[in-house]
Amino acid sequence: MCEKIEVNSLAEMHKLGARICTQLKRGDLLLLSGPLGAGKTGLTQGIGQALGIENITSPTFVISRIHPTKIPLVHVDAYRLQGDSAAIFDDLDLESFLPTSITVVEWGEGLADRLADDYLEIQIEFGANDGQRLVSLIGHGQRFAGFKL
Repeated sequence: MCEKIEVNSLAEMHKLGARICTQLKRGDLLLLSGPLGAGKTGLTQGIGQALGIENITSPTFVISRIHPTKIPLVHVDAYRLQGDSAAIFDDLDLESFLPTSITVVEWGEGLADRLADDYLEIQIEFGANDGQRLVSLIGHGQRFAGFKL
């Protein structure tokens, strides 16, 4: 099952992230995909704001950031880990953080989806209008079967 949501601004993307966060708990894994500039980090910022975390930036060059809070947020950008660098993804040891945190992985297709059977896949694509995004929520596994906002 796939739910599609239209988003028309960064503020709306933040609100969508906050709405998604209301249904998240420790141990949840989210895989975000979409082209550069689609809003993956903006969505993660909304999730972080709902958890009380400010100033979330893309971890493109540091690969991973852990934001400590009541439920820690692990934010990974695997863009630079495609191809020959994929082995580095395993060195991040995300498995040890997964049970106690919410883990968001941008560009994680083929890498992060092997961390858990249950995860929420979020695909973001550009819409027809400038600033418009189409966000698809696809649940995998029993935990996210039928996930709806």
